[in-house]
Amino acid sequence: MLTAHATLDPAFRIAPVDRRLFGSFVEHMGRCVYGGIYEPGHTESDTDGNRLDVAELTRDLGVGVIRYPGGNFVSGYRWEDGVGPVAERPRRLDLAWRSIESNEFGLNEFMAWTRLAQVEPMMAVNLGTRGIQEACDLLEYANHPGGTYYSDLRRAHGVEQPHDIKLWCLGNEMDGPWQTGHKTAEEYGRLAAETAKAMRQVDPGIELVACGSSNAEMPTFGTWETTVLEHTFEHVDYISLHAYYEQHGEDRASFLGAAAGMDRFIEGVVATADHVAARKQSRKRLNLSFDEWNLWQQSRFAGHTNLDWEQAPRLIEDTYTVQDAVVFGSLLMSLLRHADRVSIACLAQLVNVIGPIRAEPDRPAWAQTIFHPFALTARHAVGDVLRVQTATDRYDTAEHGDVPLVDVVATHDEETGQVTVFAMNRHTEEQAKLDIDLRAFGDLVVAEHLHLGGTDLDAANSIETPERIAPTGVAGATTEGRRLSAALPPVSWNMIRLVPAGR
Repeated sequence: MLTAHATLDPAFRIAPVDRRLFGSFVEHMGRCVYGGIYEPGHTESDTDGNRLDVAELTRDLGVGVIRYPGGNFVSGYRWEDGVGPVAERPRRLDLAWRSIESNEFGLNEFMAWTRLAQVEPMMAVNLGTRGIQEACDLLEYANHPGGTYYSDLRRAHGVEQPHDIKLWCLGNEMDGPWQTGHKTAEEYGRLAAETAKAMRQVDPGIELVACGSSNAEMPTFGTWETTVLEHTFEHVDYISLHAYYEQHGEDRASFLGAAAGMDRFIEGVVATADHVAARKQSRKRLNLSFDEWNLWQQSRFAGHTNLDWEQAPRLIEDTYTVQDAVVFGSLLMSLLRHADRVSIACLAQLVNVIGPIRAEPDRPAWAQTIFHPFALTARHAVGDVLRVQTATDRYDTAEHGDVPLVDVVATHDEETGQVTVFAMNRHTEEQAKLDIDLRAFGDLVVAEHLHLGGTDLDAANSIETPERIAPTGVAGATTEGRRLSAALPPVSWNMIRLVPAGR
């Protein structure tokens, strides 16, 4: 039988779980905004046009932070278009997604929505077609109390108090040739550094994210980060990472091992950031913002240049399967495993556009399969991430090399005593016996063992059957002799929650 052995100890901690790890992303792309979070006239919408069912699902998902307004969209965006009287806002061509942008929904509408959804905002500034002055103007409009042109303009627009936005992205994917205003690392590094310095003059309390590579397969990966950080290291708080994963052809083995690729990507960026710190003889430890990640069938996307000019077209509204949910859960485990350096992570995107939430006109919103591992992890990964060494068999993959068949991550909440184990079994045929030594915690009992998996890995939720796929209970997990013993079904993502005996 396939087995996996590990030992947990509350003394061996990686880092506290930051709620910003459970972020998401709202971009003016496809139907993420219009027809997603915002749809005036819908039976589920409030007087501001916000979809209350989508907001409720966002809260249920456990999202901590939302990145906005892009994404590729931001590199051609004029933020002034999205404030002031709606009837006076211009309609523009969005070059990023070959769409028509009405600007009906902008900064102040987004900030009102964040309060409804109970999430922290994370704003991006345009460093593609714009620069230092426009970034400072936006920050002044958003955060300055009053008495200046842009802060008083905000007040004239009906927003008396400043938004006090703390997190700011210095552009988006500026290494990508597809990006409007694409720059070399040297060009972007200098611009980002000067923008960061100027923005901190406006508001010293903000946190700033510099653009890292768009993905680990970029030919400039590593050298881009090095050059950008040579310019920005002292002026920013985070460097960004973006990654999307999909199954290529019949290579299920590599797809199930996607988290190993995420591990390697994170560790490569950490090594590069620490290399720059060493070169600068700095004690500063730069953290990471993994502010775009998800599963995305990119090979099926025809590309934005093949699109017609439309307002809020249907773009990349992928349907997620049981297998997708299992792999998705393992990516969350990778983020937890690196919680000492990954401080922010944003699932791209929130609704409709490769989102865990789907919404249609005149129908209630519903949850895709990937909604469930995110919601369970956000709810129960609390306290500290524990350091786990798992002894198990391994298998070879074409994309990631040697990968463990069973992957385990755990958290411990010192206040309640709860231990939560997240485990993935990658074997396609055999269940795995999980054995974990818990002696350092005293007497724990299994409160619940939930899993996503099953024999029909291609099953999915739909608007007709929105609850077809949901976490199901697994019987038989025990903690006899202060050892957890549990069975992990083939191709499954599992959450096992342990609580002190008697509670």
